[in-house]
Amino acid sequence: MNHNVSFTLSYEGNSADQHEIDLYDVAQALMGFQRSIALTTHLVLNDKIITKAPYLKGAKVYALPPEEGSWSIKAGVLIAGISTAGYQLGTAPKDTPLGHLVHSAYDYVISESLGFHVDYDKSLGQQYEELQKKEIAVPVIEQYQLDSLIEKCSTAITEMHRPIFKTNTAESAQIYSIVGREQVPFESSLSIDTYEYMHEEYTENEAVVIEGRISSYNSNTYKGRVYVRDEGRPVSFELTPSARDDKSVKLIVASLSENALGNHDEEWSVVYCLVYRNRSKAGYLKSYTVMSVDHTPTRIQEE
Repeated sequence: MNHNVSFTLSYEGNSADQHEIDLYDVAQALMGFQRSIALTTHLVLNDKIITKAPYLKGAKVYALPPEEGSWSIKAGVLIAGISTAGYQLGTAPKDTPLGHLVHSAYDYVISESLGFHVDYDKSLGQQYEELQKKEIAVPVIEQYQLDSLIEKCSTAITEMHRPIFKTNTAESAQIYSIVGREQVPFESSLSIDTYEYMHEEYTENEAVVIEGRISSYNSNTYKGRVYVRDEGRPVSFELTPSARDDKSVKLIVASLSENALGNHDEEWSVVYCLVYRNRSKAGYLKSYTVMSVDHTPTRIQEE
């Protein structure tokens, strides 16, 4: 069966090198692997985030036989007839660009979850531009949608670490993808450090003012992501109750709107936030706790 893209989650080190791994741990990891792939694939195909993997539409995720001499989990993604997924390509051959899109989206979700920044414009952004030049109509998944997907996949990706942090039957794990005949390793691998990055954090005692552009925001959870030039990447944030007033939310939404349209030089694209920085055990910046939001740095510093 020709899959549009396949992924391999390969564990290494400790007893995994002797072809043994804790069964319960790897079963939980397998569920996390399947869920994160399914949710990512559904977003790429249907322009919508789901919360339950069985609701995946337009594709199937199959378990494939493992390679001899390694402890790995292989999953093949078979995209169904394009008409069911809203694409205007007629069929879904093995060399379809959809496989590359699913690969890039999954790489983004995994890498950003583990604390490694991916440049959206150089990965998915360029692919969408090429498809538009070829007059291939596909729903364009924006960066803020992928950022929202990361939150939905957080538990699943944590569970993929289980053989590493729970019974230590593995020391690390690498994800590979195959699109066509090309095997591509993800730049970020799973380790005890990435588990601690996802699982453990501390909050600094001193509040600071940041300048940034909102790239995603969920009005139900008051969480989102803000691109901070000094950090060179988007950083997750959550508004505290004191920052959930109408003025603050309007500034957040205005910034999101301008940046979603690419109006980075517009007056309302930038916000200033008084924040506490949340860091991983290793000192990596994970997120901000936002105390207040304003349009100018002067007013926020005076509060």
